[in-house]
Amino acid sequence: MEMYKPSLDWAHELRNSLLWSGKAWVITAVFTAITLVLLARYTSWGRQFWRVTGGYFRGRASVPVWAWLGVLLFSTIISVRLLVLLSYQANDLYSALQVAFEGGGSGNVAVRDSGISGFWTAIAVFFLIAAVFIARQIIDIYLTQRFIIRWRLWLTERLTGDWIDDEASYRGRFIEQPIDNPDQRIQLDIDIFTAGVGPDVNKPIVGTSATLLFGSINSVVSVVAFAPILWNLSGPLTAFGFTLDHALFWICLLYVAATTVIAFWIGKPLIRFSFRNELTNAAFRYALVRLRDAAEAIGFYRGERAEKQVLRSRFLAIIDNYRGYVSRSLALLGWNLAMTQIITPLPLVVQAPRLFAGQITFGDVNQSASAFSNVHDSLAFFRFIIDSFAAYRATIIRLDGLVEANAQARALPRLEAEPSTDGTLELRDLEVRKTSGEQLIDDLDLRLEPGEALVITGPSGCGRTTLLRSLARLWPFTSGVLRRPDGDNEAMFLSQTPYLPLGDLRAVLSYPDVEAAIPDEELLAALEDVALGHLGRQLNDVQDWSKVLSPGEQQRIAFARVLLQKPKVLFLDESTSAVDESQEFRLYRLVRERIPECIVVSVTHRSTVEQHHDHHLRLLGDGGWELDRRIEPAGV
Repeated sequence: MEMYKPSLDWAHELRNSLLWSGKAWVITAVFTAITLVLLARYTSWGRQFWRVTGGYFRGRASVPVWAWLGVLLFSTIISVRLLVLLSYQANDLYSALQVAFEGGGSGNVAVRDSGISGFWTAIAVFFLIAAVFIARQIIDIYLTQRFIIRWRLWLTERLTGDWIDDEASYRGRFIEQPIDNPDQRIQLDIDIFTAGVGPDVNKPIVGTSATLLFGSINSVVSVVAFAPILWNLSGPLTAFGFTLDHALFWICLLYVAATTVIAFWIGKPLIRFSFRNELTNAAFRYALVRLRDAAEAIGFYRGERAEKQVLRSRFLAIIDNYRGYVSRSLALLGWNLAMTQIITPLPLVVQAPRLFAGQITFGDVNQSASAFSNVHDSLAFFRFIIDSFAAYRATIIRLDGLVEANAQARALPRLEAEPSTDGTLELRDLEVRKTSGEQLIDDLDLRLEPGEALVITGPSGCGRTTLLRSLARLWPFTSGVLRRPDGDNEAMFLSQTPYLPLGDLRAVLSYPDVEAAIPDEELLAALEDVALGHLGRQLNDVQDWSKVLSPGEQQRIAFARVLLQKPKVLFLDESTSAVDESQEFRLYRLVRERIPECIVVSVTHRSTVEQHHDHHLRLLGDGGWELDRRIEPAGV
C-alpha cells in the first residue's frame, strides 16, 4: 500500500503558476489580437463594430486602453489557473481521504498518517487558493467597471457629437431610410454595447467572465488548460469490439461539436427577433412620449379613442414579434439544458470501472469529472451565448445604423456658403425645391446692406419657412450661393416656437452660449427690456420652462437672447405670432434701436410686421417671386 503523495509540489507552485500565467498571457494576447483583426476585416458585424468604436482603439491615446485590456486579460488567465489548481487540490483532498481510510482499515499507521497529513495540507491549500480567488474576483470587477465606464463615456461623447454636428440630427430625416429613436441608441444601446454581456446593460457586479469577449477567451484558455488533464486521466473504452484510447477526451470534443452546430442552427433567427424587439418597443415608447407631450391638444380634440387605437396597434406589434422570440429562445434553451444534463454523469460512468479495478484513485475520478466538466462547459460556452450574442449583434447593428445615417445626413447637399467681410447678406442663383423636386423658388438674387430689413410674404405652401431653412443650411433640396457673416452667433434664427433647453432660467437666456457665459446683470436687463422683469428672481430655478412659460413669453425670451447676442443678421420665422401688436412693435423697435447695423429678415403672414422692413419679397409659388423696396422707412 502506497503512502500519500500530493499531485503538485505546492511549495513551488506560486512560481510555477506565475510562469504558466505569463506564457499563457503572451500566447493568448497574440492569438486574440489576430482573431480580432480577422473578425474586424472579414465579418459584417466586426466591420460594424469597428466603424462604431474603432477610434477608441486607435492612435496614441489608445495605449492606456490596450494596457487596461492587457491587465483584464491577465486577470482572465489567472482565473483559469486558479481553477486548474483547485482541481489538483480536490484530487489531493479526496486521494488523501482514500489513503487515510485504506491505511486505517489495513492497520498501516504510517499510510494512515500520511493520508491525514495530506488531507489537512489540502485544506490549507484550499484556503490559500480561495483567498487569492476572492481577491482576484473583486479586483477584476473593479477594473472591468472602470474600463466600461471610460469606454461608455468616450463612445457617448463621440456618438452624441456625431449626431449633433453639422445638423445631422435634423438633416437625417431627409435620407432614404431615416433611423428610428436615435435617443435610445445613444442612451440604451451604448450602455449595452460597452457592457458587452449580451442583451443587458452594465451592472456594478459585471466582471470579465460575464462579458462575451473575455468569457470566450476564458473558455478557450480553459480548454487548453484542462484538456491535458482530461487526456492523461482518460483511459481506453471498448465497445462493439472497438477500443478508443483516451475515450473521455474524444467523447467530450465530438459531443460538444455536434450539439453546438445544432444550437447555432436553432438560434440563428434570434438576431432578427432581437432587432425587431428593440424596434417595436422603441416605437411604442415613442408613441407614449408623444401622447404625454401633446396631452393638452389631445384633450381638446377628445382624441383618447384614436390614441388608444394607435397605442394598441404598436403594442400588438411588440407581442407578435415577442411570441416568435419566446418560442425560438425556449427551443434553444431546451436544447442546451437537455444536452448538458445528458452528458453530466458520463465521466463517472466511464471512469468507474477503472476505479473498481484499482487503476485510478477516487481523487483521479473526481479530477476527471472536474476536467471533463470544465472542457465541456468551456466548449459549450459558445452554444450557450448564442442568444446573448444575437441580442448584442442587434445592438451593434443599431449603433452602426446611427453612424451610417449621420454620415449620409452630412453628405446631403446644402447651400454653398461664403463669409461676408463687409456685413452684407447676399444670395446668388438661389433655388429651393420641395422634397419631391417641385420648384418653390427659382433663381433668386438679392443683397441687403447692414441695417436693412426684408419681410417675406406669400400664400401658404409657397416656401417661406423652407427658404429660411435653406439659408440656415438645413434644407438639402437647394442650390446657389449664400454670403453672410459667419462668426459665432453673428447670424441668429428665431423659429415660431423657440427652443428652451433643460436647466435653469440662466441657461435658457444664455442659449446658445453655455450657462454663465453672460453676466447676470445683462440677463436681468434683457428680461426687463422684453417685459419679463418679474422672472429675474428665478434665474436659478431649474424647471421645464417650455411648460412654465406661455407661447408669448417664450417668444419674448427669444428676443431677449437677440439683445444679449447682438447678431449681425437676424432671421425671424413668425417669431411674434404669439404676442399682441403692441408687444410686437416694441420687440422690433428694440432690435432696431439696440442693434442698428443688424440685418433683419422676417417671414410673416401678419401685415403689422411689414412696417418694420424696407424690402419686401413676395413668394408666388411654382418658383416665382417679386422683390420690392418699400417707400416708407423701416420702423414707421
